[in-house]
Amino acid sequence: MSADITMTSNVTGSQRYYLPQPSPYPVLVSAALLVLFIGSGLRVNGVGAGSWLMAAGLLLLLYAVVHWFSGVIAESRGGVYHRWESRSFRLGMIWFIISEIVLFATFFAVLFYERRISVPWLASLDPRFSPWPGFVGGWPTAGPAGHRFATIGPLGIPLVNTILLLSSGATVTWAHWGLKENRRQQLIAGLIVTILLGAVFVLLQAYEFHHAYTELGLTLGSGVYGATFFMLTGLHGLHVTVGLVMLTTILGRSLKGHFSAEHRFAVEAVSWYWHFVDVVWLCLFVLVYSV
Repeated sequence: MSADITMTSNVTGSQRYYLPQPSPYPVLVSAALLVLFIGSGLRVNGVGAGSWLMAAGLLLLLYAVVHWFSGVIAESRGGVYHRWESRSFRLGMIWFIISEIVLFATFFAVLFYERRISVPWLASLDPRFSPWPGFVGGWPTAGPAGHRFATIGPLGIPLVNTILLLSSGATVTWAHWGLKENRRQQLIAGLIVTILLGAVFVLLQAYEFHHAYTELGLTLGSGVYGATFFMLTGLHGLHVTVGLVMLTTILGRSLKGHFSAEHRFAVEAVSWYWHFVDVVWLCLFVLVYSV
C-alpha cells in the first residue's frame, strides 16, 4: 500500500497528503492506560499488586509515547508535512482543547450543583424526616457526616500561583513571537522562563496539598468539599505537569534548531495548551478559592 494519497487542493492543481504506515503505538498507549487504571484501582483498595501494575503501565506508556512522538518528529523533519497536514494538526489540537474544556466544565458543574442545589436541599429537609436532622448546610461543608476542616483562602499560595501562571502565559507568548520573527534566542529564553515559572507553580501546589492534609484536616475524605477541591485543583495540577513535559520537549527541539517561522505548529500547539491551563486556573481561583 502506498504511504500517501492524493487530495485535490481548493486552490490549484493537487497536493499530496501524507498517510503514515500502520503503527503499534496507539494500541500500546491504550493498553498502558488500561494497566495503569487497573493498577490504580487495586492500589486504592489496598491490593499489593496494584503498585506493580501502576509502575508497569506507566513504563509502557512512557515507552510508547516517546517512540510515537519520535516518529512524528522524524516525519516532520523529513519534510512530509505540508499545508493539508498543518491544517489537520491545528484542527486536531483545537478539538482536543475543546474536549478538555468540556472535562473541566463538567467538574465545575458538579461544584455548582453541590453548592446551589444538593447541600441547600439537604439542609431544608424537615428534621422529623431527615436522616441528618442537625445538618444546617452552608459552604464549604463536609456534608452531614463529614469531619471539621479549614479551607485555603485566595491569598498566599493561590495568589502567588495565579501571578506565576499569568506571567508564564506572557513569557510563552513572547517566545512564540520570537519564533515568528526568527529570533531563536528569544524563543529559547521565553521557553526556559515559562518552564521555570510552571515548575515553581507545581512545587507550591504540592506544598499546599501537603499543608492541607497535615495541618488543615482538608483531605479527599473531607466530604463533598474536600473531594471537589482536590479533584479540580489536582486535575489542573496534572495538566500543568503535562504542559511542562510538552514545553521541555519543545525547548529541546528548539535548541536543536527544529523550528522556523514557517514551520512552527508544535510551538503554537503547546502555547495554546498553556493558555488553556492559565484560563482554567483563573476559574479555579475565582470559583474554588475566592468564594
